[in-house]
Formats: sequence, C-alpha cells, structure tokens
Amino acid sequence: MAYTILRFAKQKGNPARAIQAHHEREKEKYKSNPDINLSKSRDNIHIITPQMSYKKEIDSRILKSGCRVRKDSTRFVDTLITASPDFFKGKSKKDIIEYFRHAVDFMKSKVRADCIFTAVIHLDERTPHMHLCFVPITEDNRLTAKEILGNRVKLSKWQDEFHGYMSKFYPDLERGISAQLTGRKHIPSNIFKSAQRLQKMQLQIEELLENTHILNSGKNSKKALELLEKWVPMVETFETQINMLSKSLKDSEQEKRFLSKELNERKEMTFHYQLELSGLKSELNKMQRLYSKVPEEIRTEIETRKKKRDKEAER
Repeated sequence: MAYTILRFAKQKGNPARAIQAHHEREKEKYKSNPDINLSKSRDNIHIITPQMSYKKEIDSRILKSGCRVRKDSTRFVDTLITASPDFFKGKSKKDIIEYFRHAVDFMKSKVRADCIFTAVIHLDERTPHMHLCFVPITEDNRLTAKEILGNRVKLSKWQDEFHGYMSKFYPDLERGISAQLTGRKHIPSNIFKSAQRLQKMQLQIEELLENTHILNSGKNSKKALELLEKWVPMVETFETQINMLSKSLKDSEQEKRFLSKELNERKEMTFHYQLELSGLKSELNKMQRLYSKVPEEIRTEIETRKKKRDKEAER
C-alpha cells in the first residue's frame, strides 16, 4: 500500500538560516541525518528556486504586503511532501519529478503562489521528498498561518483534498494518515474520560456480582443487567477507539522509519503515546475479563435486547 504524505511545520522567530542550510544542502556534513548522501545532492531539483536567502525571501513578502507582524507570528511554513517508499519503487527520475510537480500545483491552488519561495526535491536520501516553504499571507494581505492551515479538522481536510488531487493522477495512492491522529503529543482527553466512566461502572457491576446471594439475586441481577446494557456497548466503542489508536501508532511508526531523520522530533511524542496507549489497553483487558465473569443468562439477555434494538433501528 502506498499513501500520500503532507506535513506542515510552522516556523516562528527566525529559524530560516538553519532550515535553508538543510534544504539547500549548504553544509559539508549532516551529523543529524547520516542518510544524506552528499555525492548525490547534485541530483536535487528545484521546482521553485529561491532568488535570495530564505530570510530575505520572507521579509520581502511581508514588507510588500504591509501586513502586521506580532512576536509570536508564524513567519513561514515548511511543508514536507512525499509518499510512502513503495510508491517510488521502479519510478524513473522523470516520474518522481512529475509527482512533485503535481504536488506544487496543488499547493498553488491552496495558498498564494507568489508566497511560495522554494520547492526543492531531495533525491539524495532513501525516500524522495520535497520541502516547499511559503509565507502564510492571505489574499487580503494578512499574515495568518492559523487561518490558512486551520485547526485539526481543517488539517484533516487538507489531507483529504491533497489525496483527492493526487489520486487523479495516481489512482492507487491511499490517503495519508489522519492529521487528527498523527502529529499529536498525547491521546485525546475524551478517550481517558471514557475510560474513567467505564471504570466507575465496572466497579459498580463487580460489587453487584460479588454481593449477589440467594436473598437478593433478583434485585441485584436486575441492577446488574441495567448497568451492563449501558456498559457493554460503551466498552465496544472504547475497544474500537483503542484499535484505531493502535493502528495510527503502527502507521506512524512505519512512516517515521523511512522519514525518521526528517521527523526526529516525533520520537519523544511516540514514546508518550505508547505509554498512554499501554495504560488504556490494560484497562480494556480488565473490562473484558469482567465481562467474561458475567453469568451466561445475563449475557444472553443483553445480546437478545441488542438484536431487538438493531431490528427496530432498521425499520
């Protein structure tokens, strides 16, 4: 399976010099990325060539627009565009360049073309990729990366539109990993809230089952049934969410392996993600063990009621 990759890095302050040195291969050595083969750097190609230093390119556009610049403003966006390694297997240099030309055309349709000051294809690493940098100035001359890139929902839409555009030329390409699941530092808080609710309900169910005897079996079984009817579908939803997070982590790891040097900062994020996910999986296992202890007649009743509700919903 081959999939598209589109990543944004907002740059504030003045990191342009260091980023220029990397993108334009101005160093003699790259200790942080030993995968770079400088003997092949001459094969790197500009689709858009900067006419000045990155800082001057940025400053000139900001000055020309007359836009307001705050201390915390994003001065430019460094965009990483590539595809999974399988996509490039067997492709000629011409075919690879064509892929990135289409990607540049897509970016020109999304941001001001005159604000893109470089788009360079790196062919001196294992996986071909392109760095495209632009100053986030709107049509009405405002410097606002927030409006152009948006929140997580809009970033996900960027992924949808990028895949939609590129798949017109490459139908076998899959959509990239959701921006709502990758690039985050932590698992969403609502997942933990769901776990807390389920844990609370679990304790109530365990207490009812442990304290059920011949004198209160009818009353306790009824209470347990009512709780389990709510708890079981919630656990099923929780399990689906955990599986989705596991898949996103697996995909993220796969992506990180072939772009690990470009995305080095994601190592710490992945470590925290793994810790959080491990804890959630542990809670899920406890829930599953509890359900296995529920009397067979109660589980049968839950399943019967669930099927009945499903049939009614289909009508």
